[in-house]
Amino acid sequence: MPKRGMKPIRRQQLIDAAIASIHEHGFSSATVARIARKAGVSTGIVHHYFADKNDLLAATMRAMLDILRREAVERMRVARSPLERLYAIIHASYGDAQFGEEVFSAWLALYGNARDSQKLQRILFIYHRRLHSNLLHELVPLIGRERAQEAALGIGALIDGLWLRYALTGRPDDAETPRAMTRAYADAMIAGKS
Repeated sequence: MPKRGMKPIRRQQLIDAAIASIHEHGFSSATVARIARKAGVSTGIVHHYFADKNDLLAATMRAMLDILRREAVERMRVARSPLERLYAIIHASYGDAQFGEEVFSAWLALYGNARDSQKLQRILFIYHRRLHSNLLHELVPLIGRERAQEAALGIGALIDGLWLRYALTGRPDDAETPRAMTRAYADAMIAGKS
């Protein structure tokens, strides 16, 4: 029987091992046995905490989304205006935690396997809905609801597109590059130039 208080620690250990295994072997070859070995536990321990590999991947994606959410909330907390909060969302989307090679591999696995898993589709839906809602909330006071819808959609697409480009081609030399490109697009939308 596991020690009291061990569940969150063990789950995080398995999530970290899943991210590393997906990066090393790819999703289809990141078996429960490999993940368990990477975590230094038995496969029985993995199955004690997760029903199967898809359940573990879903928990991994939720944990990664939580890191993104916490960074955005932390940055937004110190922002003083809707524009600063908009920039905080953009900055968090390209934060250091989002540009690790292992993180790239795990997110690509989510996107690649979401078509076959309702649980993974739901996680992506939540991510996209949350990003759009947060962008919209900050844009409405700046440009009104109608234009804010279009701007939020464009900013979200730019965030996802630039992130995907880097995930497929390698980490940017400076994360400020995609941040600046996205802020420039947002500024153009706010000024009515796009």
